[in-house]
Amino acid sequence: MQSPAARLAVIIPVYNEAANVAPMVARLDAALAGLDWEAVFVDDDSPDGTAAAAREIAGRDPRVRCLRRIGRRGLASACVEGFLSVSAPFVAVIDGDLQHDETILPAMLAAVEGGADIAVGSRHVAGGAAAGGFSAARGALSEGGARLARALLPTPVADPMSGFFLLRRALVEEVAPRLAARGFKILLDILLSARRPLRVAEIPYAFRAREQGESKLDATVLLEFAGLLLDKATGGAVPLRFVAFAAVGGLGVLVHMAALGALVGWLGLGFAAAQWAATFVAMTANFILNNRITYRDARLRGARLWRGLALFYLVCGIGAAANVGIASVLVQDGVLAWGLAGAAGALITVVWNYAVSSTLVWRTR
Repeated sequence: MQSPAARLAVIIPVYNEAANVAPMVARLDAALAGLDWEAVFVDDDSPDGTAAAAREIAGRDPRVRCLRRIGRRGLASACVEGFLSVSAPFVAVIDGDLQHDETILPAMLAAVEGGADIAVGSRHVAGGAAAGGFSAARGALSEGGARLARALLPTPVADPMSGFFLLRRALVEEVAPRLAARGFKILLDILLSARRPLRVAEIPYAFRAREQGESKLDATVLLEFAGLLLDKATGGAVPLRFVAFAAVGGLGVLVHMAALGALVGWLGLGFAAAQWAATFVAMTANFILNNRITYRDARLRGARLWRGLALFYLVCGIGAAANVGIASVLVQDGVLAWGLAGAAGALITVVWNYAVSSTLVWRTR
């Protein structure tokens, strides 16, 4: 007998959450009793066997599916792929770490069926609580981010940083082409991409402490959040990756100058040799930071990391030669003063390095 079509699809983005897969399915089964539902685990190729754990359950429970992504990383993009893989009229997102309270899913569904565009599991309305699931430092960071996000939103939302929400799939289809789909804050991305105020219902819940696994929150997540806000504040005029790439390049200049000063001042190396050495130090630092931040979702590892570094040296070397050549021509022909010519050459170099790095070094999709 064929299973009835799901009314609600629960998207669960996961990475290294193997121990939490079975408890999550059991909790959804209890919370959604009497409702036709499905759970879609979207796994970013976890090395701990998360996909295998989900598929083992899927083999005996047709309500459970697993999407295993190769070469792609990131909670937001995982959610979007999960959304677009289902046919249920309603979709929800819940973290795979068991910190969200799945028992409020029926109330969230009722709120959207009753006229809300989106129902948010909220820690910051009456009856909600966040202290149990956050360290003091993480709680302060989350609240600071929420305040910044609220300043940009056209609709008041007490918990815009929530990763627990439910909406109609039709709304996802509407906003999907405009989503940045980067970082961890997919709810904020949806709210800022709708191009109209959305009717938001906030359902209180108490954020739980993590039982298994490790938190994914780190400095790169905060940088991605800042990039998302910049992207939405500027209407997507400048790609997020390019902003990150240029910011890393700015740090590279500081690294270059520090290395040059150390090599000349402390070690007494001749300027020409020191300049070349400092250039390679800066290139290496830029590569490491870009691999960690700018191309987090396409991060190189193992042998590919070393091949990527060699190719990055080549790309940046060509860019540096172009910088010097273009700036020199502009100055010699009297087109621009040396300062403006240098800036023009530097801008062309950044654009070149970014374009070629994206297509050859990291080969982002």
